Amino acid sequence: MDVNGITFTGTIKEKNTARNIYNQARARGKAAGIIRTNSREMESFRAEVNVPAGSKIMYELHYEETLIRKLSVYEHIINLQPGYLVNNLQVDIYISEPQGIQYIEVSNLLGEKFKDFFHTTHTDDKAHVTFKPTLESQRKCENCTTTGIDGQIVVKYDTMRERNGGSLQVFNGFFVHFFAPTNLSPLPKNIIFVIDVSGSMWGLKMKQTVQAMHTILDDLRPEDHFTIIDFNHNIRCWSEDLIAATPLQVRDAKSYIQAIQPVGGTNINGALLRSITILRQSSDLGFLDPHSVSLIFLISDGDPTVGELKLSNIQKNVEKKMRPEYSLFTVGIGFDVDYNFLERLAQDNRGMAQRIYGTQDASSQLRNFYSQVATPLLQGVEFHYSPDTYTDVTQNCFNRFFSGSEIVVAGKLSSNVTSIPVIVTANSSQMQLSFDVNADDLVLDDTWTQQKYVFKDFAKQFWAFLTIKQLLVERNTAKTAQEKREITKKIMDIAVQHQFVTPLTAILIESKDSDEKMLGDSPKSTKSECCPGTTIPGQKTSPKNFPDQPTSTQSVIGGPTYTTIVPGESPIDRSSFDPQTQLLARNGKETETVTSVENDPHFIIHLPKSQEDVCFNVDPEPGKILNLVTDSQIGIAINGKIIGAKKPVSSKLQTYFGTFGFYFLEKDLQIEINTERIITKDGKNHAVMYWSETGNMIQKGVTISVQKNTKVKIALNEDMYFVIYLHRVWKQHPVNVDFLGIYAPTTNKFSSTVHGLIGQFFNEPEINVYNIRAGEDPEKPIATMEVKGNKLTVTRGWQKDYWTNTISETNVYCWFVHNSGKGFIDGHYKDYFVSHLYSHLPQP
Repeated sequence: MDVNGITFTGTIKEKNTARNIYNQARARGKAAGIIRTNSREMESFRAEVNVPAGSKIMYELHYEETLIRKLSVYEHIINLQPGYLVNNLQVDIYISEPQGIQYIEVSNLLGEKFKDFFHTTHTDDKAHVTFKPTLESQRKCENCTTTGIDGQIVVKYDTMRERNGGSLQVFNGFFVHFFAPTNLSPLPKNIIFVIDVSGSMWGLKMKQTVQAMHTILDDLRPEDHFTIIDFNHNIRCWSEDLIAATPLQVRDAKSYIQAIQPVGGTNINGALLRSITILRQSSDLGFLDPHSVSLIFLISDGDPTVGELKLSNIQKNVEKKMRPEYSLFTVGIGFDVDYNFLERLAQDNRGMAQRIYGTQDASSQLRNFYSQVATPLLQGVEFHYSPDTYTDVTQNCFNRFFSGSEIVVAGKLSSNVTSIPVIVTANSSQMQLSFDVNADDLVLDDTWTQQKYVFKDFAKQFWAFLTIKQLLVERNTAKTAQEKREITKKIMDIAVQHQFVTPLTAILIESKDSDEKMLGDSPKSTKSECCPGTTIPGQKTSPKNFPDQPTSTQSVIGGPTYTTIVPGESPIDRSSFDPQTQLLARNGKETETVTSVENDPHFIIHLPKSQEDVCFNVDPEPGKILNLVTDSQIGIAINGKIIGAKKPVSSKLQTYFGTFGFYFLEKDLQIEINTERIITKDGKNHAVMYWSETGNMIQKGVTISVQKNTKVKIALNEDMYFVIYLHRVWKQHPVNVDFLGIYAPTTNKFSSTVHGLIGQFFNEPEINVYNIRAGEDPEKPIATMEVKGNKLTVTRGWQKDYWTNTISETNVYCWFVHNSGKGFIDGHYKDYFVSHLYSHLPQP
């Protein structure tokens, strides 16, 4: 701020200290001012300035605002109300996101006449929005001297999210972990709507509540269960039991709400205790899905007037009856509601609170808040950071994760840390999930941090913001005065050090020589929020519980012997023929032999009884699907879809496996693995994992373990498992494409009816190789093989195998069967074509 050429700058002080200095300056008639905040969810600033007569003042405000992800977007709102014509009016919005920008949307709420003055440009990770109206265009009418600019510019965007484990950003000794997984099926929910229908709700409040509830009830899914409690001095239930959200029941509930007539007093205590009783009874009787989420959604506009009146007693009563798996969300309608009380109720019981202003869009506000919690995706989300990598971390354990939201954890790093191993664990619908995140590069790219509009201390300030916000919640719910004093001191220390205005601190604005002083602080009203945005409630867990890495090499591919199928290049690409060698040796260990399929589909079939490896190639067209394993008796099918290279080489088009499909019939579980992601489908439920991150998922007894950009292990209890390898190529390569290979242990416990291109060999046929002799190529001897009643001429050589190294392949010594395995496999390889990725092969 500049007053008569004197420049004032602001610093944060403890509130009482700063206010005393401010009052002294004002009493002397010096320039003085106060900054207040008053808004719905994010801070807006109103400056009230007292300056001596005839003074000239220029006010410049710099502030930081945390964007909270809601309903799958970040939203930034700029209010434009200049009040007069401006010669040079320009708004510039710069967005920089290291993860990349998925999309950006700019809403013009200033009026249709200004649409041509907006311009948006963006690259993969940066965007720039400008608004620059001319002086003439600002006029309210053609000859008006008043401005027509009075409205908002709203920018919504979201970032790229290729990792379910989240994005870890590190700079200047601090880290921020953003977690917002996608492609997860919703958890079923049990929800009780507790609606205040006292006399104070009469009129517009009730009308808009009814409108909002109609939309909310329509959004319930068939697997959800619900009921409605409406209360005044009495308590009524639409149903004493939780009811499935069928169209018929939803229609009946809407009629019930429509008929409500507000009247009487307010018994909040009795209504909440009744809702908890219904949840407890349903749970105790086994009526609730064990994977479901139980929520109470309270809507009220006032203080209690009937029953228990003391607010602290209501808090104690509710907290005593609530179970850890229940959450309470509260909505306060109107400007005079005791929002602090409703906020404490929610915070005490693992929920969130929202103030709804009694305006014409109150119905929309209510629907929007409900939408933020309407779709729970995960429960029991925990972030495990290696204890030796940080000295402090914000809350890292969360009861719920809701669709469209984001969990953010921040921390202060230990000195000399070179990497941050992180494991995120959670429970989804029918699944247990684990993601492995590792930040190896602890400094953002130099070119990125040198950008003009990138805030280089964002990680440090984000940590301070989250810490203060979470400490304020703890202070709000502190049980003793001593505990409250200790938390207060922590808040003030961090706020002063990191320059945050809180209910406990204020901005002291003073000139360079400290002769002139002013004060800015947060609102005096205890019913207003301190810090903007709604964060997901959580708590800290002990750092000593850092779990072991879930997918070490041994846990992913451990086991005795394997059958491997490998689509490959040439069938035999080098020799070192040793006629005395009858065992397949890899790294000198017989216990690591495998059967595999790799590129240009070449198969390596390991026959443990004969101690031989037999190879053959097939050459299907791109798009064809080959059945690899069908076991109708235990209900398993494994198929592979063929892809082709970008173009032929010497008139030959290389083909590969690009997708594998697993179908477990008894579990009604489908798993698709392609070169980009791993997709599971379980009836209505689905989930997605990505090759770009290490993680685990357990679904209906099937464990899916991903090792980043390397392999996936599919394990069915202890009976069988398969390993799929990913082969990446240079994206700009003129010919080659990414492809997959699959490896199967010969110890897998299939039934005697198992079939398929490799399945048939789990019931090992007898083979006899004899009459080894020189071939046309002296380095590639030939022999006669007797198998399945056929006599075949086979060639001895090497086949490429990636079992021990996906970058530098190992060469497997094997007998190669010509003519696409004819005589060695049952029938022709084209007999194994199926129509769908999850089809079973008909029994031969």
